[in-house]
Amino acid sequence: MSNQFSRTELLIGKNGIEILKNKKVAIFGIGGVGSFVLEGLARAGIEKFILVDNDKVSITNLNRQLIATHKTLGKPKVEAAKERILDINPNAQVEIHEEFFMPGSKEILNSSINYIVDAIDTITAKIELVLRANKLNIPIISCMGTGNKLDPTKFEVTDIYKTSMCPLAKVMRKELKAKGIKALKVVYSKEKPIKPYEVLENDYKLEPTDVKDDDIIKKQVPGSISFVPSVAGLIVAGEVIKDIIKEEKF
Repeated sequence: MSNQFSRTELLIGKNGIEILKNKKVAIFGIGGVGSFVLEGLARAGIEKFILVDNDKVSITNLNRQLIATHKTLGKPKVEAAKERILDINPNAQVEIHEEFFMPGSKEILNSSINYIVDAIDTITAKIELVLRANKLNIPIISCMGTGNKLDPTKFEVTDIYKTSMCPLAKVMRKELKAKGIKALKVVYSKEKPIKPYEVLENDYKLEPTDVKDDDIIKKQVPGSISFVPSVAGLIVAGEVIKDIIKEEKF
């Protein structure tokens, strides 16, 4: 009898479907990358989620974020994401945290989580999340910068210490090495960042994600487009699914 995962079952089998159904994934950052990670995981069969993001859907999100529509403008991203996922799979269990994750944040992670996705654009938060994941021995994948990029074919999956070109990855390598982190699976782009035409200073919030030629992080809003962060997000989702199934089988 056909169901919404019938086509997926042809690839990973009934056992694979059951494995995914019982796994819990925590996604930090429900933006251009994170919203597509969530979509990919939910449609693949993951049913348990923890979503963390402090932002509300804004007009500037419409160009790249899956949860952003004119109907969701002003709504907390985690709420919009939860509604969307429950529309896709009413059996899903979605725990949401409307907060900005930082070193001082309360502990959200625990042993019930099977995988962590870092789709945050703030370096301090990214480092903290990796440290907590490492301490709890929970697998984590981190997405590097997708802003100021135009070529989605330049994304690669590798270890953070094998990255190049990406300014965000450069900072992450330095910080993680200093903290004794020996490895981190990442998705990053080898495309050289494009210099934005205009800096939208009034839209800038929190910690910057863009850099100039001297690799010094600047306070400016990065340019973005629909087909770059989305591709990165789906690559991340694919890695999570493959890792979970591979771990269970072996």
